[in-house]
Amino acid sequence: MTADLLIRHAHLVTAHGSTPLAGEAQRAVVSVPDGTIASANGRIVYAGADPDGGISLAPDATTIDAQGGALVPGFVDPHTHAMFAGDRRAELQRRLAGATYAEIAAGGGGIIATVAATRAAGRAQLVAETRTRLDEMLACGTTTAEVKSGYGLETGAELKMLRAIRELDASHAIDLVPTFLGAHEVPPEYRSRREAYVRLLIDEMIPAVAREHLAAWCDVFCETGVFTPGESRDILRAGAAAGMQPRVHADELGASGGSQVAAEVGARSADHLIFAPPEGIDAMARAGVIATLLPCAAFYLKLGRFAPAREFIAAGVPVALATDVNPGGGLSPSMPFAIALACFGMQMTLEEALAAATLNAACALDAGDRIGTLEPGKAMDAVLVDGLPINLVRVGAPAIRAVIKSGRVVHAR
Repeated sequence: MTADLLIRHAHLVTAHGSTPLAGEAQRAVVSVPDGTIASANGRIVYAGADPDGGISLAPDATTIDAQGGALVPGFVDPHTHAMFAGDRRAELQRRLAGATYAEIAAGGGGIIATVAATRAAGRAQLVAETRTRLDEMLACGTTTAEVKSGYGLETGAELKMLRAIRELDASHAIDLVPTFLGAHEVPPEYRSRREAYVRLLIDEMIPAVAREHLAAWCDVFCETGVFTPGESRDILRAGAAAGMQPRVHADELGASGGSQVAAEVGARSADHLIFAPPEGIDAMARAGVIATLLPCAAFYLKLGRFAPAREFIAAGVPVALATDVNPGGGLSPSMPFAIALACFGMQMTLEEALAAATLNAACALDAGDRIGTLEPGKAMDAVLVDGLPINLVRVGAPAIRAVIKSGRVVHAR
């Protein structure tokens, strides 16, 4: 085998397989203390303990001495709202002074403030501002990320966002997975006739998105005061009929029925789940829905609790992690920060959190056969850590030495 990238003396730490890990198996992370990994044309051709691995090097091959540092799979961030215009950091100061999410929204802030800014922005502005956020995410080890629309809430603006996501996917090192989230909120002009907005979503927006093949997924914010379980089912089924797989914002601010909706429609992932009830967890377990948990959002929204990760794991529901990068409650671009909160706020082990941020997160995007582990045949997406993987939870410490995407070093300290 001929390789164009060879890394030696790496502490390889990775899950294995292409299906999500659940229950006790979520801890099944393999460790090779002095390992070698090689790739060709962006794909792994060897990963193991043999210093040579039967590898010959191409004349222009890159070789890296990891010097005993850990090499983990590139992080997969399966829930972000990274595409938007405007700045809501002033809301953070209000929140720190005691204002609630609902109070800020009632005063014209929250999602609606970002909708106004995003509608007014041109596509070039959206691309430029989002590129900066993606650069931050890449520096934190993210190599694949889901990005949602949802700050347009009208057909033209939603299409503008999704086209901007496509443009960035073609030009940025991070692979982007697009999601249509027209059902993020009922816009102000439809508040007195919400049924008409649901019809707009189903009859106009979803077909328009599908015609241009702009989104792989269709998402709904199923929450009290936003979209009801019945509305969510109708929208998600319309999206599925148009070729977009369902995923759900579920049980974030209360037990909204979102986890049950996710099970009913066969969603690949239900996300947030801070207030998921036992019956919702059981329904997800039976239906094979992945629980994508977003501890950074719970932290920045000051909700006073995190999603019940241990209950999901005990029920056999695979747990994934995401940052929820967004202008109001997802203020960190860092998957390592999400891992730290998972360990210290949701009582997950480091091994469970690593699997959640790599293989299970990849499976939440139906990409577990291509990314998420360091195994032959998969993309050579990796993060080189100074020292052992536990250093990732040292928030603020410069633990990441390099980020590799498709066999190329795309970020180095």
